[in-house]
Amino acid sequence: MFEAPVLADLNLGVTLPSIFLALYATILLIVDIFTPREHKTRIAILALAGVVISFVLNLATYNTVDHAFFDMYTADAFSAFLNIVSLVTAFISILLSIDYLKRTGIERGEFYTLILFTTSGIMFMGHANDLVVIFVGLELLSIPLYVMAALRYPDLKSEESGMKYFILGAFASAFFVYGAALIYGATGTTNLPEIFQSVSVITASEGNSSMMILLMGAGLVIVGLGFKVAAVPFHMWTPDVYEGAPTPVTAFMSVGAKIGGFAALLRIMIIALPALVVIDGQTTAAWQQTIALIAAATLIIGNFVAIAQTNIKRMLAYSSIAHAGYILMAVAAAGTAGVGDKAAQSAVVYLMAYMFTNLGAFAVALAIEKNDGTGTNLSDFVGLGKSKPALALMMAVFMLSLTGIPLTAGFIGKWMVFQATMQAGLVGLAIVGVLTSVASAFYYVRIIVNMFLRDGEGDPAEGATRYVNWAVYLTFAGTLLLGIFPFLMLNLANPITLAVIAP
Repeated sequence: MFEAPVLADLNLGVTLPSIFLALYATILLIVDIFTPREHKTRIAILALAGVVISFVLNLATYNTVDHAFFDMYTADAFSAFLNIVSLVTAFISILLSIDYLKRTGIERGEFYTLILFTTSGIMFMGHANDLVVIFVGLELLSIPLYVMAALRYPDLKSEESGMKYFILGAFASAFFVYGAALIYGATGTTNLPEIFQSVSVITASEGNSSMMILLMGAGLVIVGLGFKVAAVPFHMWTPDVYEGAPTPVTAFMSVGAKIGGFAALLRIMIIALPALVVIDGQTTAAWQQTIALIAAATLIIGNFVAIAQTNIKRMLAYSSIAHAGYILMAVAAAGTAGVGDKAAQSAVVYLMAYMFTNLGAFAVALAIEKNDGTGTNLSDFVGLGKSKPALALMMAVFMLSLTGIPLTAGFIGKWMVFQATMQAGLVGLAIVGVLTSVASAFYYVRIIVNMFLRDGEGDPAEGATRYVNWAVYLTFAGTLLLGIFPFLMLNLANPITLAVIAP
């Protein structure tokens, strides 16, 4: 006879950071109904307060290693680190949105609740210990983003952005669900540690038909999550969606979707499928070469196509694709026995560095964007060093960080990823990463040349309002501090032991 679980069974204490944010967003949605249109800024302030409270709750449980919801939800250093990255992403994105929504005439209080819902979905994916929870988190992450991408209605580009993201996102979710179903069919469970135990039995058995089903399931899961992180060849939606969506949404999406996608990908590959080998006794997982090839293609296409772009949002879109390739290098490295923890640590460090740098670049782009959505061409940066020297200087630092120049956070992220890749023996992939990093310098430095070395009056940067300036200062400080004092994030990442399988 079924017995209803009691609160002690659910262990809700360890779920507070993510559960609180989801409940807070629900309450804020109701508060918004009774808030006059001219006072929607209050909803933004309340949203910022909710993010801060969730951040504090996460710090309070940072060193906790525990499970909840019958082992479907896990709290550990990995999830706590990613919670920090996702909550800071949400905080900065809300700052970018407050004045932007006003000046473009699309201020709606539900926008801020959608950001909170998406952030809670990202956090659930980081905490997931079960394929079902990953899917729930994936949908909670995605559905609000579809709405936010089309927020500039009736702007045709924004409508196209939302529709493309929705249709292709639905396909990606279907691939993930089908893959998860196949993995369940082969192993009889959706719990990640239990999948690991079943995979070990399957790979040790000769002539087991479950192996083919398992390989197909793993492949479909990679396709579904590959879409979310904008990996080649599942990247085609990215430039159009990034260009058409409101700039604060693009900034949030460029980081937030990657955090959730890579959180799920790392958990599945390192916890559930590290022992998925074709021949019993192999030390590298069967999926390693596939991920490595996807990473190489993502690095090459993302960086080289970015060179041809003349719009800053499209350029940063292809840049975002390229940076997904660098993180995929860490995922591929996790396929080698004994490298899983190092790979997870390097991936989360890269995500934190990328978060500060990329949000900062989008913040500066937003500052010079006009109310009608124009002003985002690379030519609009000409002379910015003359009209807004401080803003141009910070943009230059963001570009150097995205390139991976020392004393910036981007350098530390790339150093960690290359280190894990070499430790895994993927020398060819590491060479591709180095060469494409050199190629990326062309289009990043081009922005710096436009700002300081080309003649022009410079843009007045009317979008550089108080809240936007706060966001730029915060991202600039994060980019430099983490580059000069990398131990600030390395010490947070060192306790991550994702490859240790929970019972």
